[in-house]
Amino acid sequence: MKSKIVILCLGLLYGSCGEQSIREEQAAEEVTYKPVPGFNADSAYAFVQKQVDFGPRVPNTPAHRETGDWLTGKLAAYGFSVSEQEFTARAYDGKELQLRNIIGSYRPEASKRILLAAHWDTRRIADKDSERIDEPIDGANDGGSGVGVLLEIARVLHTDTLQPDVGIDIIFFDGEDDGEPEHRNFRDGSQVWWCLGSQHWSKNPHARGYTAFYGILVDMVGGKNARFYKEGYSIQYAKNLVDRVWNYAHELGYGDFFPMRKTEAITDDHLFVNQDANIPMINIIEFSPDYGFGHYHHTHQDNMDLIDRKSLEVVGETVLFTIFQE
Repeated sequence: MKSKIVILCLGLLYGSCGEQSIREEQAAEEVTYKPVPGFNADSAYAFVQKQVDFGPRVPNTPAHRETGDWLTGKLAAYGFSVSEQEFTARAYDGKELQLRNIIGSYRPEASKRILLAAHWDTRRIADKDSERIDEPIDGANDGGSGVGVLLEIARVLHTDTLQPDVGIDIIFFDGEDDGEPEHRNFRDGSQVWWCLGSQHWSKNPHARGYTAFYGILVDMVGGKNARFYKEGYSIQYAKNLVDRVWNYAHELGYGDFFPMRKTEAITDDHLFVNQDANIPMINIIEFSPDYGFGHYHHTHQDNMDLIDRKSLEVVGETVLFTIFQE
């Protein structure tokens, strides 16, 4: 993507003392954006497919372990300094989960850092489905798409001559999608059973004193005809960043995908990064103010048939454009 120049026309109003008239003049102010490398949607799609090929990435399973090993290997191959944060957490039903957050740092020497995140685990039940309810889902979109977008961004940073002026940290959070079944509430006010990986990391960051200028979480960003509204917690904690990212998306021609409309707050990984790590983080997620999550959510319809290259491209280009303007 070449650098983009936008001409902003500012109307200057002048009053004439004796004539009761107003004359409008046009003044041009030139805004030049920094050049940004291209985002390859086919590559992002292949990263999603690879994850699905491993099988459902449910904690304590071979597919989960193999996928985690693959993720650490990919980040390392793309020049990231990689660390893993292994920990044990208890699920809503008392099950003990062996989890690991995977952290990759690009240009670790840079003092100004941007945090990008997605969750890499998948749900062990299809509690919104009408059949095979007790079987795990593929999680092509819910988990896989966000990881695919961030892996493609990692690949671009490694291979392109254009480089951002900031350091980039990518975190793949584990244990995001193992919350209580639909229509059941196991909360007693002391524990949220979702987002176990981000809850752990936000209170125990991988590096002492770690902070970032801001963060962007991507979740369920690959569905056909996806629309990304301004999510409630994102507005509460980082409104200026929300407005900037949505404006960038419109500048790129993706206004249809990023409506200038708010939706309700969603408990997702960014909430705990905001609350506990004190890093302003927004969430790019498919959630409609009219009907909520898509029809596929927590069902077996969340498979590769759902994934659309255009949606991956729109989100990937928007995130890349954002971090390259720093």
